[in-house]
Amino acid sequence: MTGPSTAPAQAGSFFPDLRNIRANIGGWAQLSVVQYFVAEAAVIQAWAGPEPYSRATGYISDLGAVSCGVYEDRAVCSPLHVLMNASFVVQGLALVLGALFLTAGLLCVAAKPGVAARRFRSAGAGVGGAGSVPARVLTVPWILAVAIRVLTGVAGIGTVIVGLVPEDIGSPWHFAGALMFFIGGGFALLLLGILWFRQTPMSWFLGVCGLTCIGALIIGGLTGMEVPLPGLLERFMGYPVTIGLAAAGLVIAQRVHTERKAARLRVGSH
Repeated sequence: MTGPSTAPAQAGSFFPDLRNIRANIGGWAQLSVVQYFVAEAAVIQAWAGPEPYSRATGYISDLGAVSCGVYEDRAVCSPLHVLMNASFVVQGLALVLGALFLTAGLLCVAAKPGVAARRFRSAGAGVGGAGSVPARVLTVPWILAVAIRVLTGVAGIGTVIVGLVPEDIGSPWHFAGALMFFIGGGFALLLLGILWFRQTPMSWFLGVCGLTCIGALIIGGLTGMEVPLPGLLERFMGYPVTIGLAAAGLVIAQRVHTERKAARLRVGSH
């Protein structure tokens, strides 16, 4: 059995190592954010407010409120608030791990085995005039990949803040953390959909998730969340981020797993 054939990489290019344990951890960490939906469902079932909790009208942060009582004209009481806040923190840490471990090179090629990621390109003559070495500039895909990592990290840090600073603590950091998650995650998905265009059909789904989040965020900002179904609007901001980043993690984890398995088979055949 032979490995995938690859042409020599161009100058400024390299083949990302998909067998690296970092890539494996990063992909699965990002995929793990789906645990949020399990935690949310459990916390909703334990809701003890005077009215049943509704995803359409109830804010997500109400599930993490520490105290029972009236908060901003809403009666909240979430006995499993510790579970909800722990889920926020775990989700955020998973996104931070993904941002740290999924390298720009790996993102550039959507974890495709044997495809070179190009970091630099030549841009005319360098300093020194004719005969000098051409200047090297970062390629657009590389810049997008770095931006995606930064935005994903921002989203992760924001989610950690949301979990550590519940809404009824009275700190502005909770709202700031939520904005970091929505803005960072939404734009990370939009850029990832652009970067992965023609590399995987998942690019369309990621782009739609990003646009849905950003669109809902704009509507929420323009209306001040004064809409008939504020909980639903907030979920149009948050759910696409969690689902989209988990889907991206699935693509990477699956391709990394396939490459690592093929490498083991190649070693075993010799």
